[in-house]
Amino acid sequence: MEQVARGQFLLGISERGFPKGRLKGRTARVIVTMGMPVLLYRLLYGAHGVKAFNRSILGLAGIKPVATSLFGAAQIQPPGCNRVIEAVRQLGRRTA
Repeated sequence: MEQVARGQFLLGISERGFPKGRLKGRTARVIVTMGMPVLLYRLLYGAHGVKAFNRSILGLAGIKPVATSLFGAAQIQPPGCNRVIEAVRQLGRRTA
């Protein structure tokens, strides 16, 4: 993400010197995989990391709306990995 944010791809400068989102009107889907169960992440941590990313990076760039897909207990080895890959594949098919 930091490489995309270089230069003025995400942000420009307004006439008053404030950051101005250059991707206004675009949408995004953030896909997050984690080792812990999603319900625990939401309850214990409030999903603040994802909220902060959506608001402070994507929102500032003008990207709205942002859909978020959380996949918990994603294991490196099958079948957990295959389940996540198939779910993301389905999201891509629906979006395309």
